[in-house]
Amino acid sequence: MKFAELLGRSCFSFLEGASHPEQLVQRSHELGHAAFGLCDRNGFYGSARAHVEAKKLAHPVVVGAELTLEEEAGEGLRVALLAENHGGYSRICELLTRAHEGHPKGQAGISIEPLASSCLGITAIVPLDEAWVLRALAPGRDPLLGALQDAYGDHLSAAVYRHLDRGDGARLLAAEALERRYGIRVVATARPRMHDAANKPIADVLHCIRHKTTLDAAGTALSANAEARLRSGSEMLALFPEQPRWIEKTVEIASNCRFSLGELRYRFPSDELCEAKRDGTRESPDEALRRLVELGLRDRYPAGESTAVRAQIEKELVLIAKLDVAAYFLSVRQIVAMARERQILCQGRGSAANSAVCFVLGVTSVDPARSNLLFERFLSEERAEPPDIDVDFEHERREEVIQEIYARYGRDRAAMVSEIISYRGKSALREVGKAFGLSLDQVDRLASVPVWHDAADLTSERLVEVGLDPNDARLQKAVLMARALEGYPRHLSIHVGGFVLSAEPLTRVAPVEPARMEGRTVIPWDKDDLDALGFFKVDVLALGMLTAIRKALDSVHEHTHELPNSFENDRFDPIASLAAIPAEDPKVYAAIQRADTVGVFQIESRAQMAMLPRLKPKSFYDLVIEVAIVRPGPIQGGMVHPYLRRRTGEEAAVSPHPCLDAILDRTLGVPLFQEQVMQIAMVGAGYTPGEADQLRRDMAAWKRNGRLARHRDRLIEGFRKRGISERFGEMLYQQIHGFGEYGFPESHAASFALLVYASAWLKTHHAAAFVCALLNSQPMGFYSPSALVQDAQRHGVLVLPPCVMVSEWDSTLDGPGIRELTKKGPLRLGLRQIRGLGEASARALIEARSEAPFTSIADLVRRSGLRKNEVEALAEADALAALASERREALWQARAPRVGGLFENVAIESDARVGLKPLRSGEQLLLDYGRLGLSLVDHPMRHFRAGLDARTPRVIRAEDLAKIPHGTSIATAGLVVGRQR
Repeated sequence: MKFAELLGRSCFSFLEGASHPEQLVQRSHELGHAAFGLCDRNGFYGSARAHVEAKKLAHPVVVGAELTLEEEAGEGLRVALLAENHGGYSRICELLTRAHEGHPKGQAGISIEPLASSCLGITAIVPLDEAWVLRALAPGRDPLLGALQDAYGDHLSAAVYRHLDRGDGARLLAAEALERRYGIRVVATARPRMHDAANKPIADVLHCIRHKTTLDAAGTALSANAEARLRSGSEMLALFPEQPRWIEKTVEIASNCRFSLGELRYRFPSDELCEAKRDGTRESPDEALRRLVELGLRDRYPAGESTAVRAQIEKELVLIAKLDVAAYFLSVRQIVAMARERQILCQGRGSAANSAVCFVLGVTSVDPARSNLLFERFLSEERAEPPDIDVDFEHERREEVIQEIYARYGRDRAAMVSEIISYRGKSALREVGKAFGLSLDQVDRLASVPVWHDAADLTSERLVEVGLDPNDARLQKAVLMARALEGYPRHLSIHVGGFVLSAEPLTRVAPVEPARMEGRTVIPWDKDDLDALGFFKVDVLALGMLTAIRKALDSVHEHTHELPNSFENDRFDPIASLAAIPAEDPKVYAAIQRADTVGVFQIESRAQMAMLPRLKPKSFYDLVIEVAIVRPGPIQGGMVHPYLRRRTGEEAAVSPHPCLDAILDRTLGVPLFQEQVMQIAMVGAGYTPGEADQLRRDMAAWKRNGRLARHRDRLIEGFRKRGISERFGEMLYQQIHGFGEYGFPESHAASFALLVYASAWLKTHHAAAFVCALLNSQPMGFYSPSALVQDAQRHGVLVLPPCVMVSEWDSTLDGPGIRELTKKGPLRLGLRQIRGLGEASARALIEARSEAPFTSIADLVRRSGLRKNEVEALAEADALAALASERREALWQARAPRVGGLFENVAIESDARVGLKPLRSGEQLLLDYGRLGLSLVDHPMRHFRAGLDARTPRVIRAEDLAKIPHGTSIATAGLVVGRQR
């Protein structure tokens, strides 16, 4: 018998459903359903994934959601809304948006009035759960049921189900009463929470997690059986043999709910950038994009662009027009323009750096005339998917850009992307352990096991290591269940920076919810779901190094005007200033070659420092390679050593075939980048651009889906036809495996290399300004402020301690107008460096000081209003040295009782100094590290050196290493400045 399940719930009914949307659609297809309706609780959360799976199977899916009613008269009331057409879908989106407004994240509710007033194009179904059963069987006309019937009429149904439990009889009576007394039609449902009975244990554990209880304590709150699963038409008829029309009605409703997510036509806004034409019409997005591209070409290439650049621009514009994505490029350009209006440094990265259009629009900074990047890595006709542009902004000011986007487009047309937080190794073990009633100690031990990827890594040996019994039956079941739970969604979070902008109100195409973070709203789908639905997003990301570079350039401009193009009418322009940094400076490359890169973007780690003297970068493209080569992919793929040998002339730099020379020439015949693998597949094996991009995707996910294996024979056969050796094909295939999930695209490396060079130039020529900017941009980077300051001192920068008489919140360069200031300082540490002193208190101190200099510590306390613990922090950091003869004296005064009223200005001590002994050097050092995290005049190793020298064998200094024969065993010691895995 034909049947359509209309009330399916997936695991995206967070902690209620026990199956993934894909599993439910697959099982519905296997059971021969006429259609499957997914109605997750308070959202369309799983609909996109169900839609993708349904397309593969050509199986009809009904789009719906189950809303929670807010009524004083009862709890647990829900109404499922099914979209009959696009209009109905948009109204459900509006209702879901309204239901989440004013509620804590993860909760929602809506009153009957808006539900009854937005009913066109919607089928409403009342699931006969206990709360509705009580209302249906109560005497008199229920006002909620009456309101729904008046609004929806024939488009309202009640859904009855049998789970072979004690509630079955009441549900049947309620269904008959609704038909008889209200004239509401009844449909049958399995009311499934899972696709198969085998998922019942998962459903039980999820129930316990949701209600914060254990399996032992849950008792009868757990389902008595596994009947809440998908059923076939014949199974449903066996449950309702006397009411076949209830089953037949489901097919009728499903056939009336024809809306599919594939109908969504999402458009990026572009009207603001489309100008009026002479004939009175407005530019199309493609015409506006071409106009802005031509303007950008004149800015980027004042002397005129090359033939190759012009050809690339035309190629890209044709494809952009063909894919109808010009509005996307216009919107991204507008976001970049917003940042530049506010003098916020930004730069596009990722695959967008492959695009010449993005370069001339100012979105990216990688010049196609200086690179050989692959546009198909960014946009492909065959792939016909939205491009993905990532733009980095200064990490301290990104929120300004986000709020400006909301203000410019309105919250009805702008929202951020969600991120699905799923159960992984540790979180699954912890939650499942609690559900199984393990003690808190056992749960902590279980979660402490180093699980790198998933709970499958949890072996008996590891359990023994943390003191657990691997033979404990309850523990074994908990571990097995944790493995089964992995990948199930826990909750929605906010994406790191993904934004969706719409030409029309977003609620016409998707619901919008408030995020936990104030001032943020989100679309409740993640980036993969949005890609599947054809939605475009732009990533508004944060990068600490951009903050530091902008602050350093600002300082260079203020004190030296060394970058002539960095200002117009004496107005600092960070974008122009960054572009004005002299290219290919030999001094910069000399510093990089000797690994003098503490604080420099990307190449400051110990692994990068070890590589720099071997690779010896001497040009910009060498930096691109340096950024990319110290990565797990090239290392595991066996690419590093062949490249280094060819670079030093130890072996010939030849490609396996002349047709690949142009692709591999710049990397000496060794494929190092994803783009090169794609180009090799296209030129050497006959792949189309779309097929090459699919190779890239399979390459990135081969550990998860194993689809990379299908390319092996295709590559080798394609190479054979073009005369390329099978040996090279096998070697390339193994290198592709080495990339795994760590393949680094050349476009990404090129974008980062620009910032590598800029930060290295600043460190080489303006060391004081550079370290000052780094200190003022914390937290960021690889090294602590202590390591950064010590490195600056080794470069001759004079660093002064914080002082309440002169220090600002940020570190500053004292003596404005002195040209050498940005090179050698002096640099005065800011009050922000003092632990225990908040910014608000520091600002109050600075404001009081601006009125008149402090005359004493008591004067500072009285006028700034600092608390005693904050004054003590200043004293311990030696920031009160200008007001006290010695640090212990400052501490004594900081801890003195505060006297008010009549005796407010009366000194509690005589003028005679208290006889306090000065702090010993070791005590001062402890206070320096405790309050500042660094010392300007001392180092911990000085206090241990005598004892280390007296040890046998002697603990040697780093500077002695050059004099010790290779292979000698030595002992050394030092201060830990960073930890890595």
